[in-house]
Amino acid sequence: MSGKRFLISGGGTGGHIFPALSIAGEIRRRMPDADILFVGAEGRMEMERVPAAGYPIKGLPVSGFDRKHLLRNVKVVARLLKSMRMARQILKEFRPDIAIGVGGYASGPMLKAAQKAGIPTLLQEQNSYAGVTNKMLAAKARCICVAYEGMERFFPKEKIVLTGNPVRQNLVECDATPEEARKAMGMDANRKTVLVIGGSLGARTINNAMIDGLARLGQHDDLQVVWQSGKFYDEQCREALAAAGVKNVVQMPFISNMDMAYRAADLVVSRAGASSISELQLLGKACILVPSPNVAEDHQTKNALALANRQAAIMIPDAEAANRLIDTVIRTATDQAVLDTLAANVAQMALRDSAQHIVDEVEKLIN
Repeated sequence: MSGKRFLISGGGTGGHIFPALSIAGEIRRRMPDADILFVGAEGRMEMERVPAAGYPIKGLPVSGFDRKHLLRNVKVVARLLKSMRMARQILKEFRPDIAIGVGGYASGPMLKAAQKAGIPTLLQEQNSYAGVTNKMLAAKARCICVAYEGMERFFPKEKIVLTGNPVRQNLVECDATPEEARKAMGMDANRKTVLVIGGSLGARTINNAMIDGLARLGQHDDLQVVWQSGKFYDEQCREALAAAGVKNVVQMPFISNMDMAYRAADLVVSRAGASSISELQLLGKACILVPSPNVAEDHQTKNALALANRQAAIMIPDAEAANRLIDTVIRTATDQAVLDTLAANVAQMALRDSAQHIVDEVEKLIN
């Protein structure tokens, strides 16, 4: 089955890019001579991350609808029409055997054009609450790979396959012990460790709660905290930490060795994006989730509730984080029984080998 051509479209955030790259990696592993082309949104993260991973990418001038300022959508519609024209041209030149959509507005024009051209399409939906783009494309998709049960609320039941979300492979393959990982991070090997991550851009609410809680965290010698603030908030967080003079908190704008950071942690504080949750499930990490309120259809709250309702995570709404987050972190991190329960329950929700299962479905469609 040589020389097949695969088009993968989507992006806008890391949550869409990591699964897309995992799927591409699995295709390449099975079919070394496969031709893979990515299509993303101009100016977004994928335009850097995908070439860095060794794949070609074309950018469309597409952008999301502005629900607050409706007049701005005149430009959005113009960009959408231009993107549709470019998508048809990409299809004509690349002639894919299949188009794979991983969600995000970037995949809309590309997958729509593929469906109109009679090219089989497969969708991957990462969230427990389906995105607008995937809902729009579902009727003509051949297969829809999902990460949560109960998705027939959004999609035709006969097209759904429960595969889980692919995650960065190095996270799962890391075999360091927690003690080794803490040493590698420059931390005390034997202290309870909390990892605080606000996503690649950082999260204002989580960072502000951390700044306000530094003195309280500093009183707990039995704890240590690794705090990824995001580049945008780096200076503010670094200055606050220096002013507080707290010795058991290490702050950095970005953690490059996430595999070690996860391995080191007894407890993780995170937003509730689909990729983050899949990572926490696969690694069996006790976690406190603070869903971002700035996402379409509040899907992060729905993701977090899917765990919290099964005692697989503690959820703190964004609006309550300022008052509740640090006390909850201290209380949870110092209670081994609670950590053990959360870790066991979240691990039970993991769906393993997701990229393999998705590419199994891809192969069925192109044969």
